Amino acid sequence: MERTRLRLRVAPGSRRPGIAGRHGDGWKVRVGQPPEDGRANEAVLALLAETLTLPRSAVRIVSGYAGRDKTVAVEGMGSAEADRLLGERSSTA
Repeated sequence: MERTRLRLRVAPGSRRPGIAGRHGDGWKVRVGQPPEDGRANEAVLALLAETLTLPRSAVRIVSGYAGRDKTVAVEGMGSAEADRLLGERSSTA
């Protein structure tokens, strides 16, 4: 089974949730939820699962749980395919 890790820069409390585009060697992600009680983290994982058309259980935060910079493990998809889908759905595409 393919798997990859994605580097993310998260902007919680955004008015326009979605994939904002590239951020260095990772992706910038905006979510509407505030960074309280894990709500922004859950919104990030739900957004990624929806964008990558994977079940929510296929994505999990492996580092950066309490910060804006996160690493997320993605099961069932390689890095090239994940980058392609994120790029297609980014607001800078």
